[in-house]
Amino acid sequence: MRIEVWSDFVCPFCYIGKRTLEQALEKFSHKDQVEIVYKSYELQPDLKSDLNVSVDEMLAKKMGMTINQAKEMNKQVIQRAAEAGLKYNFDQMKQTNTLDAHRLAKYAEGKGKGAELTERILKAHFTEFQFIGSHETLINLAAEVGLDREESQKVLEGKDYLEEVRAEEAEAAQIRIQGVPFFVLNRKYAISGAQPIGVFINALEKVWEEENQFSPLQPIQSKEGLVCKDDNCEVPVD
Repeated sequence: MRIEVWSDFVCPFCYIGKRTLEQALEKFSHKDQVEIVYKSYELQPDLKSDLNVSVDEMLAKKMGMTINQAKEMNKQVIQRAAEAGLKYNFDQMKQTNTLDAHRLAKYAEGKGKGAELTERILKAHFTEFQFIGSHETLINLAAEVGLDREESQKVLEGKDYLEEVRAEEAEAAQIRIQGVPFFVLNRKYAISGAQPIGVFINALEKVWEEENQFSPLQPIQSKEGLVCKDDNCEVPVD
């Protein structure tokens, strides 16, 4: 089974969705036969990395609200993250462009380290509050998962893997992905958002049973799915 995951490194629901999928796989008897491929998606491609701007401040400006209102909105996201076993602190997260992180992840994928670097960058941003808009930070993270520092630096200083990132983003547009995380299972079923673990388990079982069949993407979701769109990452209120 092949699962393609479109996500962004600064999308809080993407890390939650990734972790929930992993928890579902632990309960899936055929998990060793599941391949996960991470795809590039930029929520705000024109955003500039800025160490002097917190995510709370960025969100407040973007949404036309006060910083306190942004903090209250993010408290709900923090709670959802905690339910998945993740610790978020938006006060220490900085405004970050993710194009270089995506390019480096494509380089890592070619070296067989794509999954490892994806997890490491997400953890660095959301739970360690490292500034992933910095080349130095990204190079250090790449080295931690076993990638060559000089090669990583060369990738970041040039335009390597830019075409691959753009191709994956174009593919996202082609299949009408409007928010992330977005999971495509065997090019047959789609799961939009960080769904509850039960949704993932049911999807895995269903796709396994129908693995040799094909039909257009069919949504598997519930109203609880958490999606980051270009304008916000907001927890829906019942």
